[in-house]
Amino acid sequence: MTQLKKLRGLLFLPAIALLSACNMVSMNPSGDIAVQQRNLIITSTLLMLLIIVPVIVLTVVFAWRYRKSAANAHADYRPDWNHSTQLELVIWAAPLLIVIALGALTWISTHTLDPYRPLARLDAERSIPADVKPLVVEVVALDWKWLFIYPEQGIAMVNEMAAPVDRPISFKITASSVMNSFFIPALAGQIYAMPGMETKLHAVINKPGAFDGFSANYSGAGFSGMRFKFHGMSTAEFDKWVETAKADKTELTRDGYKQLEQPSERDPVRRYSTVATGLYEAILNRCVENNKMCMKDMMAIDARGGLGVPGAVNLASSASAARPTPGVDPKPARLYVGAMCTARDYPADIALSSADRPL
Repeated sequence: MTQLKKLRGLLFLPAIALLSACNMVSMNPSGDIAVQQRNLIITSTLLMLLIIVPVIVLTVVFAWRYRKSAANAHADYRPDWNHSTQLELVIWAAPLLIVIALGALTWISTHTLDPYRPLARLDAERSIPADVKPLVVEVVALDWKWLFIYPEQGIAMVNEMAAPVDRPISFKITASSVMNSFFIPALAGQIYAMPGMETKLHAVINKPGAFDGFSANYSGAGFSGMRFKFHGMSTAEFDKWVETAKADKTELTRDGYKQLEQPSERDPVRRYSTVATGLYEAILNRCVENNKMCMKDMMAIDARGGLGVPGAVNLASSASAARPTPGVDPKPARLYVGAMCTARDYPADIALSSADRPL
């Protein structure tokens, strides 16, 4: 029996070893949004413990006080007891107050920590200076890597990003194929990245350092390696980081992006000194291919009643425009509306009759 107990104790050693490597970054973040989220977790937990702890303690007390044993023969015994107004008030009022407090806390924090809401402060003690402009970062979740485009700086990075300390960051997030989840625990909470849709996240990093970022939503075979480093830097260090990227002399063209979006795993960091104009908008609107109509144009046409007959005539087909789906057998390219010509496509000096006007 003694040996069996020792063996049971040894079984806990692997669990202890695993727990010793736990990274409590979510409870010790470096960005103000993540700090507020941590404080929300702590406050909510403490409010719930106000009910849980007394219930656990009273359960033990009642079990001991009213136990059946020879030593407890003189315990108070009331077989006809069935009601106590005071006890009912305590049982119902205390949880009700906790629920009201949690509801108010949830309502306030849901609006305050809305990822689409621009920041109102740098941290609990500092507001955002009037002359500070947010750093815009366009994020694209690929299979299985991350593309970060800096439109103001004119550069792009794969599996690495950086931002100056104490400067608000405005993320614009989308995906190339399947849904992913953009998450930097030290910076802010996770937010989904979906193809054909744009989500937003506003955050700020308050401490310098290198922090882990990853996808928090399973997206296929290479999901486990879909990680990147986020660097919090001083303004001078960030400017130097940008210059290093520009010195690489590698261009991210539309054709280059089409190659980049092909599924690959555990890609190294890549730097692009220039980015094709409007690339992020083309990715978002599913029209990186030059002969493909953008989603925003389709929606604008639909908003005006649709194409009617022209939509059945002005069709295009291109094998290069077909996006491969991992794990799915190739399918023939579908026909789609490539573009619609208008009167502005014709020389101004040519007068067209009603019969000659384009559909």
